[in-house]
Amino acid sequence: MSQDTASPYRIFVEQSLQTDALLSLERTPANYLFNVLRLHEGDVVHVFNGRDGEWTAKLTGTFKRSPALKTLEQTRVQSYNPDIHYYFAPLKSARLDYLMQKGVEMGAAHIGPVITRRTQAARFNMERARANMIEAAEQCEILAIPTLGEPIKFEKWIATWPEDRVLIFCDEEAPVKNPIEALSGAQRGTPYGVIIGPEGGFDASERAALLALPRVVRISLGPRILRADTAAVAALMLLQITVGDMY
Repeated sequence: MSQDTASPYRIFVEQSLQTDALLSLERTPANYLFNVLRLHEGDVVHVFNGRDGEWTAKLTGTFKRSPALKTLEQTRVQSYNPDIHYYFAPLKSARLDYLMQKGVEMGAAHIGPVITRRTQAARFNMERARANMIEAAEQCEILAIPTLGEPIKFEKWIATWPEDRVLIFCDEEAPVKNPIEALSGAQRGTPYGVIIGPEGGFDASERAALLALPRVVRISLGPRILRADTAAVAALMLLQITVGDMY
């Protein structure tokens, strides 16, 4: 039996989406649809590309013979995330996967790894990170996928920080302990960034460089010491509540 247009299955594609577009499927998504989900020719799924909204599309062919999707109609117009950039010191393995997924779920417009002096995981797998971002978007009905920056050393990152973008610096020594109060002057429509440091925190020179920026706001995340991946979710939630789309 064919799926109806309320099918929960969502697939990310790179191709442009429009009525009656024929989208060829690469081996991995074709295997997922035909062999994992056990769908058949004529079944309907939802597709999106981060640019053209969400569409229903009908499966054509088979896993072994010209697997493709043919678009039917648009179900949602494209939406975009608030202008919040999210930067972090890379973590190891599964915790990094979690961090990438939550960055997407929390609505960051851009995600970028920053290599600090105390960063424990110097290597950053761009392909794996991108795959985790797409998976999170597929599962959570998200249309806007953040852009992903190449790993950059802290010194270069801070030297090129744009003056018009406010930086939210998660700091245990923030003078205002209530983060909502610290963000009381934040204005919607202003570009923001948030940076989460490594497990050992920023060193003295990095802290000094952060505090020297012209538009920096220090916020506390409460009385408990949070792991870096937990701090990321908390900080992004605070920003989305105060200046983003969760108000």
